[in-house]
Amino acid sequence: MTAVTTSTVTAAPAAAPDERPRTRRRALAPGRRLPAARLAGPLLVLALWAAASAAGRLDPAAIPAPWTVLRTGVHLWTDGTLAGDIATSLQRAGYGFAIGLTAGVVLALASGLSRTGEALIDGTVQLNRAIPTLGLIPLFILWLGIGETFKIAIIAIVVYIPIYLNTHAALAGIDHRFVELAEVQGLSRARFVREVVVPGALPGFFVGLRLGVTGSWLGLVVLEQINATSGLGYLMFQATNYGQSDVILVGLVVYGIFGLVSDSVVRLVERRVLSWRRTLSS
Repeated sequence: MTAVTTSTVTAAPAAAPDERPRTRRRALAPGRRLPAARLAGPLLVLALWAAASAAGRLDPAAIPAPWTVLRTGVHLWTDGTLAGDIATSLQRAGYGFAIGLTAGVVLALASGLSRTGEALIDGTVQLNRAIPTLGLIPLFILWLGIGETFKIAIIAIVVYIPIYLNTHAALAGIDHRFVELAEVQGLSRARFVREVVVPGALPGFFVGLRLGVTGSWLGLVVLEQINATSGLGYLMFQATNYGQSDVILVGLVVYGIFGLVSDSVVRLVERRVLSWRRTLSS
């Protein structure tokens, strides 16, 4: 009699799903851009200023309340004083900015695309950069006189230096593989500049442009207090002589608004022009 041994085959359990805990993806980017976010800081300062003035923490003779400054600004605008001074300041800043912008871009291209240009231009600009621009005022007065020309020239210098430096740095940072690829493709010099150089230099150019816009307003504050008969700086200088702190604050607020608006415009243009470029801020 033969014993039959039966064996039970146990089926392997079905593969269990991956039970490893899923790590939540961290949001490392700054997040969505908030609407009118750049106004939050100035509005907070304004609120603190108003609260301190209402509580009597500030000396009205030294720092008038916001409503006092607003009332003074409306009065100066109504009688035409503020409008005329703003127009004069915008004209000076516009001429100086246009000259500085053109000079900065042309010099950066000449220096960045040619070793000869770099040898002739870059060292000179670096030397000019090391000299305080406002320290050139006495020399420029001797050369150009004390009229409008020297003011525009100083503003142009303040503007062209950051535009040149940042544009030149962006040109120097273009990946050499793009240059080799352009040579292999047989691109002409004009197409190489248009399709490789310009896109590569634009990010640095816009950084310099923002610094140049801000610098034009900073230089204007000082220059309009030197032998000027109109302009926001002249208005503030006259107010200093008469102890009118509210008028001084009106001028400072207008300068601040100009700086904020011009910087915002440059940022907007930058986002439109560089819409293809994905960055942390975007």
